[in-house]
Formats: sequence, C-alpha cells, structure tokens
Amino acid sequence: MEVTEAVQTRRSIRKFTDQKVDRETLTRVLEKAQRSPSGGNTQPWHGILLTGQPMQALFDRIAQEFPKGREAHKPEYHIYPPELDGAYEQRRFGVGEDLYGALDISREEKGKRLMWFAENFRAFGAPVLMLVHTPKYMGPPQWSDIGMWLQTIALLLREEGLDSCFQEAWAMYSPQIREMVSIPEDHIFFCGMAIGYRDKDAAVNNFDVKRAGLGEAVRFEGWG
Repeated sequence: MEVTEAVQTRRSIRKFTDQKVDRETLTRVLEKAQRSPSGGNTQPWHGILLTGQPMQALFDRIAQEFPKGREAHKPEYHIYPPELDGAYEQRRFGVGEDLYGALDISREEKGKRLMWFAENFRAFGAPVLMLVHTPKYMGPPQWSDIGMWLQTIALLLREEGLDSCFQEAWAMYSPQIREMVSIPEDHIFFCGMAIGYRDKDAAVNNFDVKRAGLGEAVRFEGWG
C-alpha cells in the first residue's frame, strides 16, 4: 500500500468486526512507528495495549460510571478548548450530525444518541484498545510529537489491512482508568486508540467526513 492510499483510506472506524489482531502484527507496526519524528528525539509517547479480560474489565468499570453522566467525568485536560468557536466548532458539530445522520438517529432521540455514545467505552467492538500517556511536564510540542506517532501507527495499520479510531473520549474517565491499568502518577492520561478490522458494510464507517479546503488551512507566499 502506498502512503497516499493509506492516508485516503484511513478514517475513524466506529464499528469493528470481532476478528482478532495478532500480537506479532501489532509489534511490527509499533516497532516501525518508533521512527516517528519528535523534537530533540525525546519520543515522549507511552502506550498500553489491552485485549481480552483486562480490556473487558475496563469496559465493565466504565459501565458502572456511565449512568452518572457528567458527574463522573474527570478529564486531566480540556478535550476541546472551552472557547472553541467559528469554523472549528462548526466542523466539530457538523461531523457529529453527519455521524448520527448515517445512523438514522435524529437530534430529538437523545436516548439513542446516548446509547451510541456509550459505544466509545466498548472501543466500538474493536479487539484491541491502546491507552496513551506521557509525563505531566511535557508541553504542546511533545503532545504534537505524540500526535505524529499516533498518525504513523494509524497509517501502518492500514498497510496491514487494519483500522483504528482515536478516542479522546476515554480521557473523561481518567481516575477510573487508573484504577484498572497501571499508569505512573507523574504521567497524564491522553487518549485511547481502538484497533481492529473495520465492518465494511456499517453505515457509520461509510458516511462522508468533510474536510476544509486547502485554502482555509494553507497560504502560499513568494511563489511565481
């Protein structure tokens, strides 16, 4: 698979099959991803890969908290900036509405939307969940390095015929995750990453995810 194909076919998968993922495949992907760039070669990323009983135990723990609503949410950082507005907020809102549209769930069907949101905390049926953390003193440059590492993993997974979904939603339950998985106290929990094989027929994996035009993101200067 060429890089262009991997980029074009990568998307956030929200319904996986139950096909298992070989540890050898994941090891191969992660070893290659160690070549990801990072400022000063700091390599600030740390991951824990769960499957089987440990993953199910985490799902069960979060299921106890989910009915409590926002009362149980204790993220260690703002998942979105409180002041998010303009085109950025419109894009965020738009992709959510397109997702629920693909699922044929209207804005009035709050219960169904909540039930679907709960699928985040079952990793959308993926057989593997990676939990990502980094030392608390790391700053925005190092967080961007982690993003490059995660994107590299996602593209290498596509090369292997696998798919993923970056899940910052897990950050809402940082204390509960720490109860179930050993994360150093001086590290901040960042996100989850669901890994598996996509259900190719699922509508939620096939709706059009709109992207801003290049002119909204990039400006050329000094070109003839």
